[in-house]
Amino acid sequence: MDIQLLVIVALAIIAVTVFMSFFPLMLWISALASGVRISIITLVGMKLRRVVPSRIVNPMIKATKAGLGLNINQLESHFLAGGNVDRVVNALIAAQRADIPLIFERAAAIDLAGRDVLQAVQMSVNPKVIETPVVSAVAKDGIEVKVKARVTVRANIDRLVGGAGEETILARVAEGIVSTNGGAASHKDVLESPDLISKTVLAKGLDAGTAFEILSIDIADVDVGKNIGAHLQTEQAEADKRIAQAKAEERRAMAVAQEQEMKARVVEMQAKVVEAESEVPLAMADALKSGKLGVMDYMNLKNIEADTKMRGSIGKQNDNPRGEV
Repeated sequence: MDIQLLVIVALAIIAVTVFMSFFPLMLWISALASGVRISIITLVGMKLRRVVPSRIVNPMIKATKAGLGLNINQLESHFLAGGNVDRVVNALIAAQRADIPLIFERAAAIDLAGRDVLQAVQMSVNPKVIETPVVSAVAKDGIEVKVKARVTVRANIDRLVGGAGEETILARVAEGIVSTNGGAASHKDVLESPDLISKTVLAKGLDAGTAFEILSIDIADVDVGKNIGAHLQTEQAEADKRIAQAKAEERRAMAVAQEQEMKARVVEMQAKVVEAESEVPLAMADALKSGKLGVMDYMNLKNIEADTKMRGSIGKQNDNPRGEV
């Protein structure tokens, strides 16, 4: 009898365990106690659809207590679509408490779009401050100005789906800072009135098409950087110097080439002179043979040449009386 009793008890425990696994009785009792009307058959159907009943029932209890007026089918369909039911319900409760108009369909769409809908509602109530990195810009006088700004933004619930994020806000603010500083006549103007940057940037409507609304842009820090204009002028002067040096070297090379060419022409002319002088003895011999030149004429020519050489040597000695070489 004892063995049979133990077997019956074990079977009863197994049966109760199986029943509780398919019939979440305690969850059903908690829902009824919280005023959520849900049948046990609905909970079993969730099990068959591979939906965790607690992830639907617990948010439904919170929604009912908050008076949101949601139903089980809405929460279950959002869960099956891959959404976070608990976060959506929390966001709806926070929006209701903050008097922000937000319906379940929009909250579910924001959640399925990959955005944190609860954080968006919190940012609508408590704006967020985004700090930009140091943005460098050059004024018209060539001085670099480094600016860091703090952007206060508030989430725009209506534009969360399809709206640009924080990166777009930072990029647009940086672009506005660069254009404002670049249009300043002097870097001193920016240092004297940094609020001109925030006013100019705010006037451009940088939050258009984004998921945020810019409340204010505050300049946190303004520093003076390098003298970019002087640096560029120095580099330009160095480049001009190198170009002038290259052109001068080109002219020098051309002059050297022309000099070598003239030397070659001188050597060529000297060769022609030697060639012409070599023909003189032949012409004189031919003249002697033909009788056009007599012997006495030839001797007189030789005497003249000797006299010329002698006078030339005497002239050289007079020009150099010490015999310096």
